[in-house]
Amino acid sequence: MRKPLIAGNWKMNGSLALLETMSQTLSSARISSSVDVTIIPPFTLLMSAGKMLEGSGVGLGAQTLHPEASGAYTGEVSASLLSECGVSHVLVGHSERRTLFNEDDQAVLVRVKVALDAGLIPILCVGETLEEREADQVEKVVLGQVRTVMDALSQEQCSRLVIAYEPVWAIGTGRTATPEQAQEVHAMIRSWLSGKDPALGEGMRLLYGGSMKADNAADLLSQPDIDGGLIGGASLKPDDFIAICHAAG
Repeated sequence: MRKPLIAGNWKMNGSLALLETMSQTLSSARISSSVDVTIIPPFTLLMSAGKMLEGSGVGLGAQTLHPEASGAYTGEVSASLLSECGVSHVLVGHSERRTLFNEDDQAVLVRVKVALDAGLIPILCVGETLEEREADQVEKVVLGQVRTVMDALSQEQCSRLVIAYEPVWAIGTGRTATPEQAQEVHAMIRSWLSGKDPALGEGMRLLYGGSMKADNAADLLSQPDIDGGLIGGASLKPDDFIAICHAAG
């Protein structure tokens, strides 16, 4: 049985006040122990978040990392710096990193390896644009992104990843893939993973990352191959985020 994971990606949003409110709300929400919860705030809040969440059972994630261990990389953050803040998870290959910061599949792979070497859990983000979907390129694009990473890792390394499918056309647009559309791609990914290693296909957690909200979470999470959500805007609203967490349990 795969344990659901609900991860809230704050992107370049939030504040210390929101972090305090979210921490208090999570601590009193009585979320089922059958659900893993992680919040992913901006870098500036990681140290405070690590202290607030310590011992709470709520995980802490970072939104990206630099592939080098240290050096003259102004504005960047390394895996070791993240670990010092108490970070357990890190997003790699988010669609905004791919499109706005030109991170291609090889750049994503390097970051996945660095995260794994540091003991962090990479949440590998994959997904297609609207143009790619309309051109019937979903399988080619999504599995190409998965394959580039998975084929370069050992079986043990692969087992430590989480994959988040985020249809780029459904992020911040108000559009959401239907539960059936989301399930179709998740099933495709799981089928490929199972062909590589049956245990990997059975055990890998696949998250849906396309505008999951309080009012659609239950339908999406009821799909057999959707094991949680990478939540965007709704993760900035404590009550909505808690509702999604409850829907997963």
